[in-house]
Parts: sequence; C-alpha cells; structure tokens
Amino acid sequence: MQGFADIHTLEWDKVHHTPTLHAGDLHLWKIATAGQGAPRADELWRLLSDAERERAARLRLVLHRERYLRAQGGLRRILASYLDRQPESLVFLRGSAGKPYLKDTPLHFNLTTSGDLALLGVSLREPVGVDCEHVRPRTELDAVARRMFPPAVAELVIAAPFPERLGHFYRAWTALEADVKSDGRGLFGPKSEPAADSPQIHHCIPQPGFVAAVARVRLPSVQQWHALMLEET
Repeated sequence: MQGFADIHTLEWDKVHHTPTLHAGDLHLWKIATAGQGAPRADELWRLLSDAERERAARLRLVLHRERYLRAQGGLRRILASYLDRQPESLVFLRGSAGKPYLKDTPLHFNLTTSGDLALLGVSLREPVGVDCEHVRPRTELDAVARRMFPPAVAELVIAAPFPERLGHFYRAWTALEADVKSDGRGLFGPKSEPAADSPQIHHCIPQPGFVAAVARVRLPSVQQWHALMLEET
C-alpha cells in the first residue's frame, strides 16, 4: 500500500445524456453539490420522494440541505436516464444494512458524498461500492487504524513516515468503505469468508483534496472507467 503518488487523477467528460452502459463497464459520475456548476437545489425538490423531502427538511443548515438535494436529485436524474424513466418515478428499496437498490433492473449503483463532492458508481449486473473522502488531518489516526483496519494494513499505516501517514490512512479507509458498500453489509456488518469473487478495489483522485475508491468484482483499471458529469443546461 502506498500514499497518493501513484493514484490516477480523473478527467471528467461533461455529457448531456448517459452513454450506453455495457457489461464490464464502470461509469463513475461526479455530482456537484455546491459551488459553480451545481444545479439550483430548489429545482430538484420535486424529483424527491416524500421521505427524501422530509429528510431534507430536517437538515437545519441550508448548505447541508442543498448538498443533500443536489446529491439525491443528481442520483435520480442519472439513474432515470439509464432506465428511460422520469426521475421522480423511481422507487428505492433498501437492503438489510440500508443500501438502496431498484427492483427489477440489472442496474447496480452506489452514491457517496463528502463535503461539496458526490460520486455515483453505476454498474451492470455487478454490485459496486464507492467511497470518497475529503483529505484533512485527523486526531487519533493510529487508534482508528488499529480499530478499523486488518492488523497488517493498520501496521503499514502506523509505520509510514509521518508526512505520508495521512495519505496511507485515507487510502485504507476509502478501500474499507467501498468494500463494505459493494455488498451492502455496512461498515460493522459481518464479513464473509474470503472468496475467489471478492471485490477488487481501485483508487482515484476525483478532484484536488479528495481521494476515492471503487470496489467491484472484475473491476476494470481506472484508466478504463467512464468519468462523467451531467452538463447543466
């Protein structure tokens, strides 16, 4: 395991419509949840379900509420485009650990948010997990590593030279999160025994200051991913 020096920085293609998703493809979407290029949050309100609107209304800070609206609205717009449906018509169900899914479709997806950034991984027939993190200093880094990572990974993080330790930590953390989100068991759910079809995990830098990981069985190299953004009209 290394820090960030060998991680590929993504270049995003702005598109008006979702491209065709083939078996084996990995589509990774960047959704702006704040700042320049982000859609108006109030225009996305009508796309959400009653439960999603209720959750948004409970967020007291306007910034947090608008981030949520843009992430959920972007999720619905993108998935609906693949399925040729209206965004507001999508009905999300949830697995035992809360991972959302759509019934009766081969489309698999996973949404992750961190600050002003949201990423959506989309896959055909194969479950996918995505995590992104804003890289910033953390307290008790060594203790968190020992508690959350496998012993060998924790020791690599702790033994890294101090200037590089934070990068090692976030690489391990995003890998952990993407792994548990790929099969929907959740961060503290029981892990099954290692198998031949355990997820592969690759990292990328979606934008400066952030690192992300994607987990999926038979995952193509990062250079083969389709890195996409919706072009706002």
